[in-house]
Amino acid sequence: MQTDLYKHKGMRRALVKQLRDKGIRDERVLAAIETVPRHFFFDKAFLEQAYQDKAFPIGEGQTISQPYTVAFQTELLRLQPTDKVLEIGTGSGYQCCVLLQITPKVYTIEYNKPLYNKAVKFFRTYGLFPHTFHGDGSLGLPAHAPYDKIIVTAGAPGVPKTLVSQLTIGGILVIPVGGESSQKMLRITRTGENEFSQEAFSDFKFVPLLGKSGWDNPAL
Repeated sequence: MQTDLYKHKGMRRALVKQLRDKGIRDERVLAAIETVPRHFFFDKAFLEQAYQDKAFPIGEGQTISQPYTVAFQTELLRLQPTDKVLEIGTGSGYQCCVLLQITPKVYTIEYNKPLYNKAVKFFRTYGLFPHTFHGDGSLGLPAHAPYDKIIVTAGAPGVPKTLVSQLTIGGILVIPVGGESSQKMLRITRTGENEFSQEAFSDFKFVPLLGKSGWDNPAL
């Protein structure tokens, strides 16, 4: 178990200032970024990289997202403390920890088994209690639907119908959609039983969303 020292907290305050300067305005999101020790997700040798506003490899061909990307997606969710949230792509667990700072009702699913096992071990070590699942996140998690908010942390070729169908009326899906080299961040709001509105934001680059409603479907 790692420690969170005054030095680390100062580095997070500096990171939060960067995010403010880049346009993040939701105070709950900024407070969550300032609270979660991002260096816990890094080997000790890479402490300096932990509080740079950059993505970083975590193995298995995946990355821990850039802090700005985490803050931007979380802000788009318009997250409330009572919301039930589904995260597609647990990865390192960092985004999940940020969500948990705002609402305790977080469900998270990871496609890659080694990353899933590592994230579950992390959550247990630090006394965190999201609902964790291993499986095809491109299909959502229908057994526990509906969700007030769904966040996808991998790039999809299109908006999976399986995900929007699991939203509550008024619920929001935040998902990067596009080609493998670049995706447009979308916010989909379910306005009725079969009605949805869509907003498009900045371009990002994510690892591909795998699964039946993603890019491909290798064996789990």
